[in-house]
Amino acid sequence: MRFLRHVFRLFADLWGFARENKVWWIVPLVVLLLAVAVLIVGVSTISPFIYSLF
Repeated sequence: MRFLRHVFRLFADLWGFARENKVWWIVPLVVLLLAVAVLIVGVSTISPFIYSLF
C-alpha cells in the first residue's frame, strides 16, 4: 500500500513539474513509458499460458 502512495506522489510531482515549467512534452512521454511497462508485464504474465497452447 505504501508503494502505491509513492507512485501516486511521483505522478503528482511530475504533473506539477510539467504545469509549473510548461514542459507539456513530458506528459505523453510518461504515458508512453507506462503503456510499454504495462505491456511488458502483461505479456510476461500471459506467456506461460500461450506457450502451453502450442
